[in-house]
Amino acid sequence: MNVAVAGAGYVGLSVALLLSRVYHVAIVDIDENRVESLRKSKSYLRDEGVEYYLSHIRELGLSFHPTSLDEKAYEEADYVVVATSTNYDPESNAFDTTAVETVIDTVRTVNRDAWIVIRSTVPIGYTAAQRKRRNDDHILFSPEFLREGHALHDCLNPSRIIVGAPEGDAAARCSAGEFARMLSSCSECPGEIPAIVCDPTEAEAIKLFSNTYLALRISYFNELDTYCELKGLCAKNVIEGVTLDPRIGDFYDNPSFGYGGYCLPKDVKQLLANYERVPQNLIGAIVEANRTRKVFVAEEVLRRVQRMRDDGLKHPIVGVFRLTMKAESDNFRESSVIDVINILRAHHVEIIVFEPLVADDRVLGCRVERDLEAFKQLSSVILANRWSEELDSCSEKVFSRDLFNRD
Repeated sequence: MNVAVAGAGYVGLSVALLLSRVYHVAIVDIDENRVESLRKSKSYLRDEGVEYYLSHIRELGLSFHPTSLDEKAYEEADYVVVATSTNYDPESNAFDTTAVETVIDTVRTVNRDAWIVIRSTVPIGYTAAQRKRRNDDHILFSPEFLREGHALHDCLNPSRIIVGAPEGDAAARCSAGEFARMLSSCSECPGEIPAIVCDPTEAEAIKLFSNTYLALRISYFNELDTYCELKGLCAKNVIEGVTLDPRIGDFYDNPSFGYGGYCLPKDVKQLLANYERVPQNLIGAIVEANRTRKVFVAEEVLRRVQRMRDDGLKHPIVGVFRLTMKAESDNFRESSVIDVINILRAHHVEIIVFEPLVADDRVLGCRVERDLEAFKQLSSVILANRWSEELDSCSEKVFSRDLFNRD
């Protein structure tokens, strides 16, 4: 069985490494630097599992072949997994699926028979529309449920496998079941993973509703924390008491500056867009709650800055400790910290940033300070979305809502 995976980001690289445990996999990316890095068995992503697999390809017996020659890879493929990025476009109020369609076009110029499995996140109804527009019944949809920084681990140990194919199409249903078995057979618990083959539109809905629920949960505990902070209550005690209820559970309950990252912001907005002409209150409220939380955080910092000025400090400096969304991440995309910085800058607050992953001397209009000790000395107050032991020596300066020292 030959598999081609289009896109070598978190999703594509992880599923390629997973499938290469059993199948012959070609991973295709237009970025020559990425391809060359993979050929040298080096990871450009911060993911412990990915790094280990790439550095032990021979020992693990992986059939893993990076390439930029997409037509050759697609020509020989039985399955083509599309894992290219789809960013949310606020102007069109939908995902930009251009990259997905480009891959499908390229595949079909050289291979009419390969089963195309879309793993990129797409609007609800997208796969059915593509099948109809192209008159192509060999297109399936299979959502991924991966955590950034733990993507390969989650591929190897999935909570469930979902593959979408139309109910009345026996061949597509059979192929969808086969793809589900492929994913299961390559996992660390083959045959034990719940698998659902359903309509592709239902599979798309599963993906967006799953991530929107996680965003809802984050927003809920953030608003709980906001209430406790303003009312003088211990948010940690309240959260621990609430989450001891087994119906609620102790997960996704650590307050932050707001949800962010590759998936949640765009997926919630896309689901909201899919609600056109459908009554709703809750989905739109999740988007607004995330904005409100970031404004609250910024206002809390501004109050501290004003108190410092009132106490005679002429030029308070706000230090931002890391731009990343969470610990052990290399992702700034849609990070709530960035929105907080923008609000503070609009109030003419002087900001310095400590972020080892930034190569430039300035980012977001702020000076980058690479020396951690100098950063701590210069900062009047330090803004930290996630706590780090590196801040223990100046904890009295730190503003963070990280109550449990975890993501």
